[in-house]
Amino acid sequence: MVLNQILIDEMAEEQKEDVRKLLVSSYGQYEHEYKDAQVWEEYLANIKASVDNQNVEKILIAKSDDKILGTLQLFLSSEQAYQRPELQIFSPIIRLLAIHPEARGRGIAQALLKAGLEFAKSQGANQLYLHTSDKMSKAIRLYEWLGFKRDQLKDFYNNDVQVKCYRYDL
Repeated sequence: MVLNQILIDEMAEEQKEDVRKLLVSSYGQYEHEYKDAQVWEEYLANIKASVDNQNVEKILIAKSDDKILGTLQLFLSSEQAYQRPELQIFSPIIRLLAIHPEARGRGIAQALLKAGLEFAKSQGANQLYLHTSDKMSKAIRLYEWLGFKRDQLKDFYNNDVQVKCYRYDL
């Protein structure tokens, strides 16, 4: 069996709706983790709106045969990524890594993360950051396998959820 080639590219304006749908289908797996339906709906609304965020530096997509299978967003600081200047992160930050449920296990997340590392290097950065929660245990295992390390000094709370920081030193 031959796997189709995965191409990493920047999102084009006409791909926004496809990326929005991908984010919803990817993050939908966490809906059952939210006890309060309103909190889930707010989270989902924020995910959908993220595609139009003026603070995002780049949105990368992973494609195969013109079908978008994955995405991630890159920001240049904690203020741009989270409106949290107090975190004092002035290096690129990855947000909203998402892989279509039917495309998981094909190395797409790894390819997108490596593209994020290349972006950080191109910016002259010494680190690349991302934040996650315990709900995303499979993603955390991938981050650690790739060499991301915990940086507890950059953790924060979003409502009652601890948002954990991971840092890759370039």
